[in-house]
Amino acid sequence: MTDETTEPAEPAASPAEGPYEVSPGVYKRLTTGLGGFTMAMLACVVLAGLVVLIAPRDGEERLPTADYAGHLFALRSDAPYRPYAPEGLPAAWRPTSSRLSGLGEKGPVAWHLGMVTPSDEYAALEQSNERPVGEYLWRMTNSRDALGPQQVAGQTWQRYYRKDKDQRSLVRTLPDLTLVVTGTASYEELAVLAASLKPQAKGGAIPATSPTS
Repeated sequence: MTDETTEPAEPAASPAEGPYEVSPGVYKRLTTGLGGFTMAMLACVVLAGLVVLIAPRDGEERLPTADYAGHLFALRSDAPYRPYAPEGLPAAWRPTSSRLSGLGEKGPVAWHLGMVTPSDEYAALEQSNERPVGEYLWRMTNSRDALGPQQVAGQTWQRYYRKDKDQRSLVRTLPDLTLVVTGTASYEELAVLAASLKPQAKGGAIPATSPTS
């Protein structure tokens, strides 16, 4: 009896690993015309997606904080009336705009101070010695008719409301000055701002313009 040795079968050939050769016709179709354009656009979309994913993002847009010390100093030095300014507001109140007009001119002197409230609403202090008072109030409150009085820190203010603008206002009229606290904030928040307003002495040191913590 003869022993026959069976040699092991050779493993099946595996597909060749790249690089692969592509015929000139296929290469041309991939790199030109609609196919090339599609591949280029796909690469751009993938790259843009990666940029969006890895780029740092801030959750919300934030208005810059305004320093109104210079305007307040000018008012205290040269305004024809004794100006009012907020003192002791909580840190959650943040000034975002300040505009001063009329100093050194024959017309009225006006100061605007815009703020973001703790509830992320808008509130502004508007003050001026403009006459007639009615026209100034119309421009600041967008309303002709007062809704009634509101007591704020022992002082009487008048409420105004403009429904289509969702604008609330508190108004206090002094002999030589009109104070308006207005915005989309609630009357409760507007009252906080109104209560913080203090008459400023002429000249001298200026109170800190940043809300307190």
